[in-house]
Amino acid sequence: MTGFGYNINGFGTLSEPPYIPQAFALDYVIIAGGGGGGRNHGGGGGAGGYRSGSSGTMDLGVTFTISIGAGGAGAAGAVGARGNSSTISATGFTDVTNTGGGPGAINQQNAPSGGASGGGNSRGFGAGDAISGQGNIGGSSPDYTGGGGGGAGGAGQAGSTYVGGVGGIGTASSITGSSVTRAGGGGGNGYLPDEGGAGGAASGGGGKGGVYGENDGEAGTANTGGGGGGNYDGGSGGGKAGGSGVIICKVPTADWSGTHTNATVTTSGDYSILQFNQSGSFAT
Repeated sequence: MTGFGYNINGFGTLSEPPYIPQAFALDYVIIAGGGGGGRNHGGGGGAGGYRSGSSGTMDLGVTFTISIGAGGAGAAGAVGARGNSSTISATGFTDVTNTGGGPGAINQQNAPSGGASGGGNSRGFGAGDAISGQGNIGGSSPDYTGGGGGGAGGAGQAGSTYVGGVGGIGTASSITGSSVTRAGGGGGNGYLPDEGGAGGAASGGGGKGGVYGENDGEAGTANTGGGGGGNYDGGSGGGKAGGSGVIICKVPTADWSGTHTNATVTTSGDYSILQFNQSGSFAT
């Protein structure tokens, strides 16, 4: 007889300690595609939706699917196209989808809405509205010029009779270790020489507006979600396209498997930074 055995003393058999799952937290910036600029004295396109946040605590062993939204096409007629949405999704993670930027327009009684940031308009009509938490409204103008598209950090500015409206400012993030501004609105078309509206107050990737009879506008910068510039009636190709979106994820290096598709990977201290300029995935 064993006087100290668990069975003899009624305590049962020994068992393994309870399993405690490993966990991690993911930080992210997600930006959708920018809206296309308007044509024929058109307004600038709105910036793609911008959000940053954290997953909160999650178990390891998760695969994240990344979808990057393309920028909206510039207007061949009067109204550009909305930008396309960007999405992060994974099992156990509350999916995050950002809406694309609203299109620039001209002479629209009711400017197209539904974009993250509103597109600019002209001829005294109201500009596009915005989605709360993702962007800001666009600007309008009284006559021959276009208002600026809304940006992640501010509303698009109104144009004057001869000067295109400046696009709304973008928003800065330092998730990569250095501060970068993205998601600026596109500038509106101008009428006087050199007076096309600047894109995103000259930051954030929004395209500059064209100038009547002088030069074309500019497209939004790729992978910033910047809105496309508005263009004048004779501009080649009409309004200018919005910039494509981007998703940036920051995860503790110790918790990342190293498996990914289409990410550009850098490190910052104990963290790995995965920037997706196109759709892809990664696993923890």
